[in-house]
Amino acid sequence: MTEMKFIADVMVGKLARWLRVLGFDAAYSNQYDDDEIIRRANADHRVILTRDTRLAARKHNGRCLLIDSGDYREQLRQVLGLLGLKDFNVFSRCLECNAVLEDIDRESAFEKVPAYVYLTHERFARCPSCERIYWHGTHAEEMLKQLRL
Repeated sequence: MTEMKFIADVMVGKLARWLRVLGFDAAYSNQYDDDEIIRRANADHRVILTRDTRLAARKHNGRCLLIDSGDYREQLRQVLGLLGLKDFNVFSRCLECNAVLEDIDRESAFEKVPAYVYLTHERFARCPSCERIYWHGTHAEEMLKQLRL
């Protein structure tokens, strides 16, 4: 089965971020105009996510979901429900740049995280693109609570 890939317009940027939390490839930039979104969707076989009826009506090769709600939780429910998505790889992508995270050894995180985090966590991941370091802290628990997973 091929991986579901998305591209989101500026109206659903928060949805893109939450799809990344779940492990989906969700391209997003507030700099993409409609032409760029369509070009990238066609080139990378991405599903376009938008609240813009004009963008949704334009001709493109792939699928487009017109998102109903302005609330990201409802948007997420709509996408997951309509596409039947149930398998998630939570916290496997960079929330900022969408790259797949790489596990790193604890020592590699030493100078890149606060001392308390280093002392209280064993596992860390790094974004190979933007170099951000991730760990499963209380913020991750709060995000999971918001999703009710």
